[in-house]
Amino acid sequence: MTSITIEKTYTFEDYLEYDDGTDNRYELVNGKLEIMNPPTIRHLLIADFIRDSLTAEITRLNSPWLCLKEAGVRTGFRKSRLIDVCVVSREQVLELLDQSAVFQTPPMLVVEVVSPESVSRDYRYKRSEYAAAEIPEYWIVDPMLNKVSVLRLDEGLYEETVLTENQQIVSQFFPELTLTVEQILAAGNIFSSPDTPAP
Repeated sequence: MTSITIEKTYTFEDYLEYDDGTDNRYELVNGKLEIMNPPTIRHLLIADFIRDSLTAEITRLNSPWLCLKEAGVRTGFRKSRLIDVCVVSREQVLELLDQSAVFQTPPMLVVEVVSPESVSRDYRYKRSEYAAAEIPEYWIVDPMLNKVSVLRLDEGLYEETVLTENQQIVSQFFPELTLTVEQILAAGNIFSSPDTPAP
């Protein structure tokens, strides 16, 4: 998603209430609104597949969690990011039920799907902001490099595990999850099924 910055300084509270009468979605970066272009279809398909897979595992475990797409998270004094997929507790959802879906407490797990325009944002800026926000686990799904990076917070910094091909995702919150990198990436190919990875 390409970003376009709107030149005016906003507080976090301004951001929560901002409405320009359009369907545009924004991130708040150092007090500036950055408009986010719609994601690619591949991006949406992969995010949908991950959300569906995590929701199924939450249901199987009967865990008090929810998996959401396109919510936001506050990452600093005047910073807020839009998330492709996140896992949060029911308590966190209840706190925001009739408010803007921007979490001020850290989700348990955040997943970002990399697009050509978001490489620096997902690998660099969001990585540092999510660590500062104390998000325990962050997945970076990269369809361009055919890999998934699983980052776990350890003493304020992320420890990274890079997975490829038929390697299984290793999550501290979903230790029994049977999901491979190939399955995730195949979800972005409409000519194959996520259960049957593309050659």
